Order: sequence, then C-alpha cells, then structure tokens
Amino acid sequence: MARDAFSALDSTQLTPFHRKVMVLSAAGMFLDGYDITVIAVALPTVTKQWHLSSFMTGALSASAVIGMFVGALVFGRLTDRLGRKKMYLVNLIGFVVFALIAAFAQNAWELLVCRFLLGLALGADYTISTSLLAEYAPAKRRGSLMTRLGATWFIGAASTYVFALLLLPLGHNMWRVMLVLGAVFALIVLWMRRTIPESPRWLAAQGRGEEANAVLTGLGDTGIDLTGPAAPEHNSPWRTLLSMPLLRMTFFCCGFWFMYTLSYYGITLYTPTILKQVTSSTTGTYVGSLIIALIGVAGAVIGVNLVDRVGRRPLLIVGFIGMFLALTVLALWQSPGLAGLVLLLGLAVLFANSGPGIVNLVYPSEVFPTAVRATANGLGTAVSRVGAIIGTLWLPTLINSSGLHRVLWLFVGASIIGLAIAAALAPETKGRSLEELSEEYSGSAATETVGR
Repeated sequence: MARDAFSALDSTQLTPFHRKVMVLSAAGMFLDGYDITVIAVALPTVTKQWHLSSFMTGALSASAVIGMFVGALVFGRLTDRLGRKKMYLVNLIGFVVFALIAAFAQNAWELLVCRFLLGLALGADYTISTSLLAEYAPAKRRGSLMTRLGATWFIGAASTYVFALLLLPLGHNMWRVMLVLGAVFALIVLWMRRTIPESPRWLAAQGRGEEANAVLTGLGDTGIDLTGPAAPEHNSPWRTLLSMPLLRMTFFCCGFWFMYTLSYYGITLYTPTILKQVTSSTTGTYVGSLIIALIGVAGAVIGVNLVDRVGRRPLLIVGFIGMFLALTVLALWQSPGLAGLVLLLGLAVLFANSGPGIVNLVYPSEVFPTAVRATANGLGTAVSRVGAIIGTLWLPTLINSSGLHRVLWLFVGASIIGLAIAAALAPETKGRSLEELSEEYSGSAATETVGR
C-alpha cells in the first residue's frame, strides 16, 4: 500500500536533521511574525509624521497581508510544481530585498508598495516551510514540530516590541533600523537553508524515485525502493481541492483559519494603537504590547506541548471558546483601563495561540495529499489573509466611527463561527501517517502511489 512506502521515515526517531529542518523552517516563521508586526511599531510614528488618514493607516497595516494573499496562492502552486527546496530558498531573497527597500521609504505610498512586495515572500513561506517540514517529520512528532512553527511566529512578533524598547532612543528612525535587522537575519537563514535536501515524498510523487531513495539513504533509512512512475494527475489541483471528497476539508481549513485571523490580526497589528486609547505613555504602550505578545507566546508553548498528547481537535475547540469568553467580557466592559485591557487582550491571544493559531499550520499539511499539499496550504493561507485584511484595513475607520467596544463584537462573532466550524468538522489526526490521512480524506491513494 502507498502508506507503507514511507513507514521507515514515519517511524524514525527525532534526529538532528529533523531539528535542523524545524529550526530553519521556524526561522522563516519568526521573520514572518517580526516583519508583519513591525508595522504596528511604525504606525504611531508614520501616522503623525506623514499626516495619514484612517484609511491610509489601515492600508499600510493591510498591505503586507494583501501581499501574503497573492504570494500564498501563487507560490503554493509553484511549490507543488517545482519542488519544496527551490522555493524554500527563492522566497527568502524577497525577505531580504523588500525589507531593505521598505526601510528607506520616504512616504506612505512607497512603504505600502514595499510592504505588499514583502508580503508576497511572507505568504510563500507559509506554504513552503509547512509542506517541507510535514513531509520530513515522524508521524508521532509531527504535531509538535509543526506547531513550533506557529510558536516561533509569535516569538517573532513579541521580539518586535523588545527591539522597539531597545531602539526607542532612535526616535522616528527606530522602525527603519528594525526592518534592516530583519533583512540581515533573513540573509543568514537563506545561507543556512541551502543544505536542506528536497522532500523525498515530493520526489516520489513526481516519479523521481531514485532521487527520493538517495535522500532517504542519506538520512539513514535503508531498504526502501521508491522507484516508479509519477502519480497520475486527473484534475487540476484547484479542482481537486474544490471537489468532493476534499471539499469538506478545504472548507474546514479555510473556514476556521479565516475566523481566527479576522480576530487575531485585528488585535495584534493594532495593539499599540488600541492601548494608546487608555494611556499617553509611549513606554507604557510598548510594555503593554510586549506583555500581550509574551502571553501569546505562552499560549503557543502550551499548544506545542499538548498537540501530540490531547490532539488537534480539542486544542482548536477550546481555543475558540477561550477567545469568545475573553473578547465578550472586553466588549461588555466599558472602561477596562490599561491593566484590564492588557489582561483581557492577553487572555484572548493566549487561547487563540494555544489552539487555532498553531493547528492552522498542521491541518492543511496533514489532510491533503502530497500532489496538492502546498497548493492547499497556499489556499488556506490566502483565505485566512482575507480575514486578516478585513481585521486590519477597516479597523481604524470602524473604531473612529463606532468605537472600540462595538468593533470587538465583530471579533466575538468570528470566534463563535470559528467554534461552530471546528465542532462540526475538525478531525483528529495525531499519530497517523500522511499517506493514511491522504487515503481517508481524498478517498483514494492515487495521488500518493509510488512503485516499490
């Protein structure tokens, strides 16, 4: 059976190589979190310096997210066609180039364009890193390794506020230096990623069994013969994802991820802006933002340690319940003050990051077959960015016209819908091989079949 072809890879204990792939994939996620959140630090400064309207403030926040929407769709499909490794390297070039150009932007429009282009690379990395890591990870440790990507994203976001506090003496130029630092780090990761071999699962699916054998032999797996023809492609990847039986999983992955990002990005990309409504202290604003971000990191750590023990489904459902409760209390509390605002936003982010914020990188990589795995990751990422765009582009305008408390009900509603989708559709996938899951949810092993 197809599921037996990679049994040796799935039964392999965690090795230094697995940790290397995880660290280098997580480094991309760290940069995603860092580069996305830098705009939250820059907004109070550039809004005042460039006299920005509420719409332009929202557009600057959403520009990278819109770029991620496009990048995930385009590069997800290219990753399935051209391979994981090529795109694993190419997308980081975008991190370096566009972050550097953005650092020298002289007006809002230049920054907006640069952020959009940077977003293309950010969206690409979601599809590439998750697909590559999932295809190398042992089945019993896959959830833990995959969720560490999400946890590292939150660490990257939190580090933004650490650097903001350290670089506060630089004043208006602080965010520019932060972008340059991100570009330097991306260059280091690009150099280190060159040593990662192509995914043997992808090679086998392309009929390149000898190359897949060579990769597995180099990793210490012996006695495996994956030589055989490429799996036949009966449909385009998009038709496959949007047709039964995979349509159910496509709706599930896109639906809960959309609802999560609608709430999460609306909160995190405007945390300093939201906190400024209850304090006039710049230091207090960044300290409060850092506390919320660190609580979010703690939530991700909780999820990482539970995902292979209690499973994906319980984490997802409990995460949405916690988001709903924290945001509802905040929406009902008219004058929470700085401490109350930090506490409740922190709790919302804690539950979000312990559930939907980390399993969103796991489910699309597990329930879809190799031939469309990166495309599915790209589609899920793209749809989720629509939620993020709604949560960022119009939030300043909505807050100005309706007030923060009314806007919070939008996030409460998103949590309820996300909970409903999770309760109705979330499967349990812990400890099972990718081939076994592919057979169950695609209704056929055809896309995974290889000769032996």
